[in-house]
Amino acid sequence: MLFQEELIGRVREVCEAEPELDAALMYGSFAAGEADEHSDIEFWLFFTGAGRAAVDPHAWCSAIAPLSYGLLNEFGAYVAFFPGLVRGEFHFATVDEIAGVARWPARGAEVERMLLVDRSGALRPVLEGLPARYVPPAERPGIVAEYCDPFVNWLVLAFHLAARGEELRAWDALGHAQRHLLWMARLAEGSTAHWLTPSRGAERELSARTVAQLRAATSEASAPGLLGALRGALELGRRLWPTIADRHGRAAPTALFDELDTALGLREQGPEQRFREQEPGPGPGRG
Repeated sequence: MLFQEELIGRVREVCEAEPELDAALMYGSFAAGEADEHSDIEFWLFFTGAGRAAVDPHAWCSAIAPLSYGLLNEFGAYVAFFPGLVRGEFHFATVDEIAGVARWPARGAEVERMLLVDRSGALRPVLEGLPARYVPPAERPGIVAEYCDPFVNWLVLAFHLAARGEELRAWDALGHAQRHLLWMARLAEGSTAHWLTPSRGAERELSARTVAQLRAATSEASAPGLLGALRGALELGRRLWPTIADRHGRAAPTALFDELDTALGLREQGPEQRFREQEPGPGPGRG
């Protein structure tokens, strides 16, 4: 048994023993049956108003197992670090927030694997009303604008930042382009199972050629590394875009790709070669 499974059992016990807790659910890898020894444990806990006001997230999680640290992340979840670097994400909410679960894009798991506690019976029907899996809008006409256009926007920005010498900023912009490349790869290959986290399982779910090209589109934050990653991202984007666009009667931005290709080529030649190519040729007064 994985240590995370022991922790999940302990979470269930603490939830069942907490009178001010109306409902609790588990989500993520363990609920979906896809977890391994590196997976997080993730929960939503719905307390009565008075119960939520009284609960201390650090103390509550410490009742599960000793913590080395705890913090509130940018999404409002309390992240607890258990022994062995196991991460636990706990959303401490009220019963009034159960209705908000209906706005989730999908459950991602079977209801019985998710439900830990449902004293009032309010949580089960909300979960049952959600689709089991998220189906991305792959055939929606706006898919190119939503997932392909941002790729080239970030890519051109990254090129200019790298050329200016803002290597860390270029590296950051390239990260945005890479995420959209992952979505483009999944669209082109019809592999949309992990759409909401497109990097998840990419090595198993995408073709070996695409995985190799995605790796080539990553880099360290150095001038040579960024140049190589920009080239790799451009080549992969050029290959994927037409496959996606053709389905919707759209054309790939070939003129823009060609211009970026030329600009990258000049930078790849080095500053001395670029200067010679851009220097005016013989003319009046020259020779």
